[in-house]
Amino acid sequence: MSGARPSQRIEWIALDRITVVNPRSRNKKTFKEITENIAQIGLKRPITVTRRIEAEGPFYDLVCGQGRLEAYEALGQVKVPALVVSADAEDCLIASLVENCARRQHNAFDLLQDIGGMRERGHSVAEIARKTGLSAEYVNGVARLIEKGEQRLLRSVESRTIPISVAVEIAEADDHDVQRALQGAYERGLLRGRKLLAAKRLVEERRRRGKSLASREARPSEKLSATALMRAYQEDAERKRDMIRRANMAKDRLMLITEALRRLSKDSYLMEIIKAEKLDTMPEKIAARLGSRASA
Repeated sequence: MSGARPSQRIEWIALDRITVVNPRSRNKKTFKEITENIAQIGLKRPITVTRRIEAEGPFYDLVCGQGRLEAYEALGQVKVPALVVSADAEDCLIASLVENCARRQHNAFDLLQDIGGMRERGHSVAEIARKTGLSAEYVNGVARLIEKGEQRLLRSVESRTIPISVAVEIAEADDHDVQRALQGAYERGLLRGRKLLAAKRLVEERRRRGKSLASREARPSEKLSATALMRAYQEDAERKRDMIRRANMAKDRLMLITEALRRLSKDSYLMEIIKAEKLDTMPEKIAARLGSRASA
């Protein structure tokens, strides 16, 4: 934080004089652990605040340490140890943002929204990237997704289901070009296996329910038509048929492999070579399956 200058000592400050200017929602389990830890061994690291000189002051704005501050409040404490720094409002927001980047258990969706807020206040992509340690590509991509209201895509980026570059491609593609964007990501090696399947489900959810996570709640009176119900049934049936086809293919391959191993095991010359090379062990379940085949 370039504009902040730490004070020389820790001050005990009344909780009711501290304002959380950039509040975060907290994971209840994590908050409980923080509170219990402070209750048992005390506060290992003081919170950081900046002083506001006002009438009947001083008052303070929280720079970082919301979880610790709220834990002290939950424990019935009146004051909390704090490091007081000199910083303007923008520096405080940057410090809060950087802390969220560094924290493993944070609400990353809030972090993405903060990037959008900084962009709206006139910060360039390069400035945000430099101050937060994020890449310029990531910052620019997040800003584009927020501008387009792509909450579903933002959540997928936050959970690392899809890369930011692929999310931006999907957001900027027409409906009929979305599958082409997925295909391109597959060919470039950006989406493979489970991530590709997850991306396809995301695209389908986005098509059905919209870009916003709250789109379904925003239309509580919407009724499911017979046509939509039939389409959903047909799609679900097709997915199940596809699962059955894949299961049958896997079963056929396993039977082929088992039969090949069984025949190879009858070749005494080959088995002697395998034993000499100490390659005669195999997984217990495969050995049991070969044994049951032989007895049959």
